[in-house]
Amino acid sequence: MKRIFSTLSAVSLAALSASAAGGVWPDGTPMDAWFSSETAAPASAEAKRFVVTDFGVVRDSTLLQTEALQRVIELAAEAGGTVVIPPGTFLSGSLFFRPGTHLFLEKGAVLKGSDDISDYAVVPVHIEGVLHPYVAALVNAYGCDGFSVRGEGVIDGNGLLFWQAFWARRRENPACTNLEVRRPRLFYAAGSRNVLLEGVTLRNPGFWTTHFYKCGYVRVKDVIISAPHEPVAAPSSDGIDLDGCTGVHITGCSFRGWDDLIALKGGKGPRADRDPDNAPNANILVENCRFGPGAAMLTFGSECIGARNVILRNCEGAGTARMLWLKMRPDTPQDYEYILAEGVTGTVGTVLYVHPWTQFADLQGGPVRKSRAAHVLLQDCRLECTGVPYDIVEAPGEYGLEDIGYAEADFFVNLQD
Repeated sequence: MKRIFSTLSAVSLAALSASAAGGVWPDGTPMDAWFSSETAAPASAEAKRFVVTDFGVVRDSTLLQTEALQRVIELAAEAGGTVVIPPGTFLSGSLFFRPGTHLFLEKGAVLKGSDDISDYAVVPVHIEGVLHPYVAALVNAYGCDGFSVRGEGVIDGNGLLFWQAFWARRRENPACTNLEVRRPRLFYAAGSRNVLLEGVTLRNPGFWTTHFYKCGYVRVKDVIISAPHEPVAAPSSDGIDLDGCTGVHITGCSFRGWDDLIALKGGKGPRADRDPDNAPNANILVENCRFGPGAAMLTFGSECIGARNVILRNCEGAGTARMLWLKMRPDTPQDYEYILAEGVTGTVGTVLYVHPWTQFADLQGGPVRKSRAAHVLLQDCRLECTGVPYDIVEAPGEYGLEDIGYAEADFFVNLQD
């Protein structure tokens, strides 16, 4: 570990540190002005309100109203409009928003997911690093440029029965994958640009909370994301999954969960870098967020072919297990580079965790696909660690580590009983 940290050159340190000014990515390229822009309300035509209770949807938390809610979405799509969920609890299966539509949840509104998996459509989803048929999310946006979910309301995945089913299957077969027990995500956007999630609370997902696939210019602002540890832990309840996305700004959010809080994905397998369904992530800015319990603030993998220009800035840890977790798969070519953690404070278990990740790895008869992690800087971080600050396993036959270092960082180790 000492040798790895000593390789950070003065040139690399200067280039990475330059991004502290806020307008430059860690690799030295300019940051798009969009990252410092204000969020915009829907255009006037799309701002027309379609309050669901004006169109036959009733306030009844026990009545499944998927079809009635979908009809309101289709009406809003005819000329563009915002589907409004008023105060009350509304039960639904998978909903599909259209181009020109938006979702607004008023204070006191709860859009609650059905806990019956048959209420969710089966659609093409890039899940577990592969594109194949899988259950849709509660809220879905395919090819919806400019789509937004806003308001002070709640989207609740009602995930308890899904969690129980997964753990029951895991007891039967400890090697079972996530795909063996189908569970709905809370939100999915695919092939969309200028997507905004703002102000809402997202809780109790059956599976991942939010999932963005091949999206660009995604902003998640002032959102509360939570999944429980007890009395039943929510398995694979990632907070935000970025799956082959470019241009993402996550700001002012609060996270607490059982699994990864923000995860970068994009594909897996020996030929993942040649599969057009996969893509790396780039230009990711996470700032001014609070991270409570969870596996890691920011996880690279487990199915991720690459990530470049990733900043975690001015965030707080409140009992998160790890700040940065780099999962290095022996069966997938991965390239993680130009990663900056700056001004992070609070409490974590471990600051930087780099290990081989062999769960469900499959070389398909071929050799190890060697990966790389490079140009990683921890700068001006003040963290209390309940474990070792760095837990780094070198595996030269599987991956290379280079230019990993820290500057003006202080990690206080507090090993608790």
